[in-house]
Amino acid sequence: MNWTVVQRILGLLLMMFSLTMLPPIIIALMFDEPSWLPFVESFGLTLAAGLIFWLPVHRSRRDLRLRDGFLVVAAFWTVLGTFGAAPLYLADSITMSLTDAIFESMSGLTTTGATVLTGLDELPKSILYYRQQLQWLGGMGIIVLAVAVLPMLGVGGMQLYRAETPGPVKDTKLTPRITETAKALWYVYLTFTAACAASYMAAGMGWFDALCHAFSTVAIGGFSTHDLSIGYFNSTAIDIVAVFFMFAAGINFSLHFFAWRFVSIKHYSLDPEFRAYTVVLLVLSALVVGGLFQHQSYTTAGATIVNGVFQAVSIATTTGFTTANYASWPAAVPVMLIFASFIGGSAGSTAGGIKVIRWLLIYKQGIREIVRLVHPSAEIPVKLGNKAIHYRVVDAVWGFFSIYVIVFAIMLIAMMATGLDQITAFSAVAATLNNLGPGLGEVSAGFMSLSDTAKWISIAGMLLGRLEIFTLLVLITPTFWRR
Repeated sequence: MNWTVVQRILGLLLMMFSLTMLPPIIIALMFDEPSWLPFVESFGLTLAAGLIFWLPVHRSRRDLRLRDGFLVVAAFWTVLGTFGAAPLYLADSITMSLTDAIFESMSGLTTTGATVLTGLDELPKSILYYRQQLQWLGGMGIIVLAVAVLPMLGVGGMQLYRAETPGPVKDTKLTPRITETAKALWYVYLTFTAACAASYMAAGMGWFDALCHAFSTVAIGGFSTHDLSIGYFNSTAIDIVAVFFMFAAGINFSLHFFAWRFVSIKHYSLDPEFRAYTVVLLVLSALVVGGLFQHQSYTTAGATIVNGVFQAVSIATTTGFTTANYASWPAAVPVMLIFASFIGGSAGSTAGGIKVIRWLLIYKQGIREIVRLVHPSAEIPVKLGNKAIHYRVVDAVWGFFSIYVIVFAIMLIAMMATGLDQITAFSAVAATLNNLGPGLGEVSAGFMSLSDTAKWISIAGMLLGRLEIFTLLVLITPTFWRR
């Protein structure tokens, strides 16, 4: 393990992250708020910590290895979540314990969207903006941003990219150079953010709400500047804009990049994961709308369709925006929506969940095993489109799924041991491990009522979900530390 390299990179990344404390200061000054001081203090604290990490080893020029990349990613997300809590903890306008501040910060950075705050409509604009900015940075991954910058500082990035990027196939690059790949992803990300903000403004939002909600929509985060989330605006046009960009953000961003580079949309229809993702959302939307029609939850057909489709897309993509209290919807609809979050979005998107491509591979593997019962000697490859998938990828998917179930069961038992009922515990674990946000039962409106122990379990779940479990669990295996 190259400890000096890891320490140097952590120092550099912390110093970079300290710069994110500056935009909220500008927002505070724009709105003539006295809430800028905590951000100045947090900037100084984070910058100083980065310098303390970096200065003793700044001359180190060793190469970054794969296992170093995993350690940097896991350590930095933990450290970043802690330092990201500083402005929330130091702010006079809100009273938060250290646990609550770290919970809110980690929820933002992991794009979970679970919150322990109430009275959002009364909070300073700088605090509201900062929460949304945390989600935006976490959406594509601040490590991927660092991959585009660190090579200029003499640090390679491929190991970081493989440890950070979601999905089972991590060696696919959009461009020959990893730096250009990271930049390409951020160009697409920035373009989507600008387009989403402009669309929200055209639909009737003010510029501040439009910017903040664009941050959390494209990041599939779910934080809002209002307690009623998107429902605050009571606008069909805004709901439609949100549905479109939530759907788009749940698609593999490499498809968006190819569409932009080649000025063609054929890549979407040719991608098996995109087709499966679209079918899942269409079927789920139809089932939710059908359930609402059956129980006459809304007085008009238009309201039923809009609310049903919105909530189906929001929960299935793990965004977590709400236009209604879906936990109070009738029959099996709320539980069906929670289960949809286990599927999540596409690999290479900002969505959470297990990812569509993994479920697709599990489905195809299941079909293959059924065929083998009839033809036991046949060699039947698992294919995506016309491409056979290497058996190691299929094994990795099954390994991930198995570990996911085990981790979920352990977290569920731990949550129930804190005194939560089964529905609250189940949905709280699902909401954090899938990076969803809103749950059922006591956590349908937020996680503020949970004990500190339950909140720390939730924080661990957010990290495990954001880094797709293996990136963290690999650190506790003897093989990782063996020379």
